Amino acid sequence: MKQVSSEFLWGGATAANQLEGGYQEGGKGLSIADVMPGGKHRMKIIHDPTFDFELHDEYSYPNHEGIDFYHRYKEDIALFKEMGFKTFRMSIAWSRIFPKGDEMEPNEEGLQFYDRVIDELVAQGIEPLVTISHYEMPLHLAKQYGGWRDRRLVTYFERYSRVLFERYQGKVKYWLTFNEINGAQFMPMLSLGIAIREEENTLQLTYQGLHHQLVASALATKAAREIDPSMQIGCMLIAAPVYPYSSNPDDVWYAHDAERMMNFFCGDVHVRGKYPNFAKRFFQENGIELEMEDSDLEILKENTVDFFSLSYYMSRTEKAEKNQDESEGNIMSGVKNPYLQASDWGWEIDPTGLRVILNKLYERYEVPLFIVENGLGAYDKVESDGTIHDHYRIDYLRDHLKGMMDAIEDGVEVMGYTSWGCIDLVSASTGEYSKRYGFIYVDRHDDSTGTLERKRKESFFWYQEVIRSQGASLYEEESVK
Repeated sequence: MKQVSSEFLWGGATAANQLEGGYQEGGKGLSIADVMPGGKHRMKIIHDPTFDFELHDEYSYPNHEGIDFYHRYKEDIALFKEMGFKTFRMSIAWSRIFPKGDEMEPNEEGLQFYDRVIDELVAQGIEPLVTISHYEMPLHLAKQYGGWRDRRLVTYFERYSRVLFERYQGKVKYWLTFNEINGAQFMPMLSLGIAIREEENTLQLTYQGLHHQLVASALATKAAREIDPSMQIGCMLIAAPVYPYSSNPDDVWYAHDAERMMNFFCGDVHVRGKYPNFAKRFFQENGIELEMEDSDLEILKENTVDFFSLSYYMSRTEKAEKNQDESEGNIMSGVKNPYLQASDWGWEIDPTGLRVILNKLYERYEVPLFIVENGLGAYDKVESDGTIHDHYRIDYLRDHLKGMMDAIEDGVEVMGYTSWGCIDLVSASTGEYSKRYGFIYVDRHDDSTGTLERKRKESFFWYQEVIRSQGASLYEEESVK
């Protein structure tokens, strides 16, 4: 019978800016997420070179309220406990701890909020898995310093990290430094807090900002080991295998090169402690000259991570030469894969791709892997009797978990699995409530109506059994129809 060990960390994942709400409570400062509007055009707006980091009356900002986890965390954690969670991935809002980001002393009221959340998780027997920065840097750092283009943010992030490690040593064992750090290559505004103007060099700014983040991550890792050597520090990347569209050698090389930059560029620095050789050619060909301090490369080499965590939603298919009709694939570019179906938001569904990328990453790095995001954004319907039959989500998750189980049988060491948006929250890509991922339905809608009542979906009970059986139930059931 296929199943994982009793130490496997089953659970769910969220981000502070997508579920907490209370965006001006407890001394919290504004974050970049607080000025990102809701709606399908969110990404277009924040990619606009004229993005001004201001609130505008004509836009809505759903994450200001989120799903009110700020006041309802006990209720939600009780539901996670009922499902059987071994771990809960959460992030800490940087601007709750340092409202502007550059202060010398933290905001005690913000720390007390996370005291309560973490203590509640520990009391319920749920291991906290904490992301230090998840697309929500303090707005002041973006407006005053230009985000991660400024070296001074390394110091501010290290100070912030040390406050968290000192406060939660003995309570939080597992930490992630930056969420989806390689997302900077696609979404510099979200990842780096950098609004790149038309006259600026996009690649130079992106990779300079990434360098600063990688150094900051290494310094945070160093601080954690000084404060509490039992802490485990991980990196977190978007992971997606990149397939060639055909056996044309040009397509094969194009896909190979794209995959190295996406999956291995940041991973090599985090795990191997150095920039990969292929990066040198990329920098040269694109006129990128990183500004470094003398100690940077030594800091990166001496402070590598303990484990590699990843989000997996889709694979990517690439073609060396695209015509106009082929220019759009998934959110991360590429072309459409004729063998795959897509979600309501156009994200291609590829369970086998999870097995592929887990094997590739483990073969390259030989450190434990942790799937900390995976899930299906979909429209859910509440029936007249109050039930939510989300068989499509069950089918999606079952197929992906089987891909994970196959990878484990292949010899890949996987620490755990946390499904993204285990409770419905505000979508990062669209700022919508209607793009739902959760096992738990939250009665809140894109027009800001709804009671915020929580309801268990059919997938709630399905995942509960997956956890109880350590994954064995994946092979005992027929697809729910």
